Amino acid sequence: MRVVLAEDSGLLRDALQRLLSDYEIEVVRAVDTAPALLEAVREEQPDVSIVDVRLPPTFRDEGIRAAIELRRENPSARILVLSQHVEERYARDLIAAGTEGLGYLLKDRVSDVREFTTAIQRVAEGGSAIDPTIISQLLGRRRHDSLLDRVTPREREVLELMAEGRSNQGIAERLVISERAVQKHITSIFEKLGLTASGDDHRRVLAVLAFLRS
Repeated sequence: MRVVLAEDSGLLRDALQRLLSDYEIEVVRAVDTAPALLEAVREEQPDVSIVDVRLPPTFRDEGIRAAIELRRENPSARILVLSQHVEERYARDLIAAGTEGLGYLLKDRVSDVREFTTAIQRVAEGGSAIDPTIISQLLGRRRHDSLLDRVTPREREVLELMAEGRSNQGIAERLVISERAVQKHITSIFEKLGLTASGDDHRRVLAVLAFLRS
């Protein structure tokens, strides 16, 4: 797998390159600014771009804005954003166009190498990898008049895990229930959110978007 890495910390940038190489993930370009990221992605066409939210010169939102620009240029671009803290507004802005091939993780997750590399693989394959901490915070701030108020606590757990990008099997393993039970919950979620006209894959994305936007 080929990735472009945008991280302002030289120490972390070097550490990530070494870590990823151990898992047969090649960092074809490692940069530390948003303009360099845009140039690298356009030239290298990587399988995934790993981007720090905050890059020079202001260290506020240069990285996330560059990621949004890349997705606008190419909606199929695979992006995995890393952030030190939960940045709700940035998360909402990035997912506005869809969660396919998109990840948003807190940097703490990098310490769990298996989880981190699995997230990269999931994003590369067109799935999503949204940090559960971000999901929980967004869920806690949902509007009281949201359609999501109709879902049960168990259905909300299923929806959280869907937003993380987990498959039905992965959800079943996490909640210690059968895949059949997971599918029943998902079907109920679709019905309560009024998502009844499209295929399951498309409705899954719409359900996650409804969850994250609410």
